Amino acid sequence: MTTKISYAVAFITGVGLIFLGTRFLLSPGIAEAGYGIHFNEQGDYSFHYMKGIRDTLSGLLMCLFVLMNERRALGVVLLTGTIVPVTDMLIVLSKSYNSVLQAVPHIIAIIICFVFGIILLTTKPSKIIL
Repeated sequence: MTTKISYAVAFITGVGLIFLGTRFLLSPGIAEAGYGIHFNEQGDYSFHYMKGIRDTLSGLLMCLFVLMNERRALGVVLLTGTIVPVTDMLIVLSKSYNSVLQAVPHIIAIIICFVFGIILLTTKPSKIIL
């Protein structure tokens, strides 16, 4: 049961990352504001595109591992991927114009990645009887 819940949460998170990444690629200004930073890009959206590709790839990997029933690979991606929301949160909190409120989505992502990564790595696979 915990594996199914973990898969569902990971899949929803993966879809969310695909959405966020796509938004950074298609609407960088809007995505920037939602991320919690103000970047004086002067028409150069290189940072936005890099973040967009990173988030899209992460989301695709998570969704593919769920669909392929790759429990351990998904657990490793979630657990090691915790570094992404941690560093994102530190970037957001380093800005003087932000408060803890802008860090909340990153904190939630940290908790999801860590908790469900551990669950997926420590849960023994159930035997499927046909």
